[in-house]
Amino acid sequence: MAQMKTPGVYIVEKNAFPNSVVEAATAIPAFIGITEKARNGADSLANKPWKITSMTDFQQYFGGAYAPEFKLSVVADPEADASKTLYGIPSTDGKKLLKVDRPETSFSLYYHLVMFFANGGGTCYIVSVGTYADGAPVDKEKVATALAALEKEQEITMVAVPEAASLPDCKDIQTQVLAHCGKMMNRFALLDVQPKAAANETMDQQIETFRTNIGTNFLSYGAAYYPWLNTSVLSDKEIDGTVLTWDYGQDAPDLQAFFDAGSGFPNYFAGAFAEIKERKRVSKPAQKDETGKETAPAEYADMTDDEVTAAKNNLHNALLQNLPGYPYFVNKVKDELNRLPPSAAMAGLYTLVDNTRGVWKAPANVSINYVNSPTETIDNGLQEDLNMPMNGKAVNAIRTFPGEGIKVWGARTLDGNSQDWRYVNVRRTMMFLEESVKNAAKAYVFEPNVSATWMNVKSMIDSFLRSVWKRGGLAGATPEDAYEIHVGLGDTMTGDDILNGIMRITVLVAITHPAEFIEITFQQQMQKS
Repeated sequence: MAQMKTPGVYIVEKNAFPNSVVEAATAIPAFIGITEKARNGADSLANKPWKITSMTDFQQYFGGAYAPEFKLSVVADPEADASKTLYGIPSTDGKKLLKVDRPETSFSLYYHLVMFFANGGGTCYIVSVGTYADGAPVDKEKVATALAALEKEQEITMVAVPEAASLPDCKDIQTQVLAHCGKMMNRFALLDVQPKAAANETMDQQIETFRTNIGTNFLSYGAAYYPWLNTSVLSDKEIDGTVLTWDYGQDAPDLQAFFDAGSGFPNYFAGAFAEIKERKRVSKPAQKDETGKETAPAEYADMTDDEVTAAKNNLHNALLQNLPGYPYFVNKVKDELNRLPPSAAMAGLYTLVDNTRGVWKAPANVSINYVNSPTETIDNGLQEDLNMPMNGKAVNAIRTFPGEGIKVWGARTLDGNSQDWRYVNVRRTMMFLEESVKNAAKAYVFEPNVSATWMNVKSMIDSFLRSVWKRGGLAGATPEDAYEIHVGLGDTMTGDDILNGIMRITVLVAITHPAEFIEITFQQQMQKS
């Protein structure tokens, strides 16, 4: 207040209301991966966290979906390169195999974002660590750079690297993400179980490999989901001649020999194949005189990229109509691209549950959209070890229930043996409370460390926790049962603490736990009338 020296009227304003706690966000995931581009106009967005709210935003800043090449070819040995082969049709004599191979690289972040938004996702951050043109997948060095950039963003509450699950250094990436979340203490890691290393590997071996690779650090800051999902992101129409394409390094006769030479279609096939392979087209036909004698040969020119694409699609459509078995190749390629790990869909479901019920509601017993089926069928017996293993590293199951659809049927963190942090909603609710109170308490840094300040801080936190309790976020019949706040000299602080500039506040909260197991007892009683 200014010192009064001149006679007059002075206005004094006083705050009528104390400071309040602004609730921190709970469902803002960050996705790390490879995109088509990473630009905002002329500015690069490479390795820069960028907020988006829709697939339209994603396409504007990061481009569209990646179109991998699944190559068709004929091999003399049906057993050759069996590990690469996605699907094959043997010839009638069994001496040749018409097969389609998986691509060397495939980038799927675009499809993961489709699953995120389809399952309730909203605001999120994208960190592009490379482009399709680079041809290199996500690796631990790129993820380390992205995580360092994410440390500067306080709004983020979840981290996922959905492309990592199919990469050789998956375990390094996942432990990096867990360590990042444990360091920041305000975000949660969504992890996927790696695919089976071999076709004959059992589910138990697959899960054991994941648990071994994940280590033992910061387990309460992450949850894993299993199995992968057969989604419906792509339709048959999206598998065209640029995705399911021929190995044009082969000779047309090798391919033509696989077909029935008695029909007219092989001739069309051989001509179309040769045209695309040579990238030539007739731009000017041969000139002839009245007798039919050629006076000038035909002129050829290179096909443009658009013309090659059109020619591939024409051949693709012709094969769909004329080649028995070709539609099966299309379906196999579509199924392969639609097979996705569940972490991005789970990020969407976390957002949906947070927005409709609150972060204190366990993100389980909810249906997943855009999913035809899980890749593995899990029953009660198989889920026992997933949910309650000896080492506590729980893996949450995604199961099919007849008449109910596909549901998330687990809500445990990887620290399942901890009484404090066993459940996802308990860990995330505590993060929400801590972050909210922490941000509000910054207003009192350098305020006098006296009883008036302590009372203001206590009142502010009490008002916030009472609001959370009223909405069902804390357990207890009364506010006194739900939480306690302690601050003051002789309670949480000593004289030395005050001399050292330390204000200690202790908050005790009773967070709601999910009813994971419901037991109903039936017993007969004597007839009374």
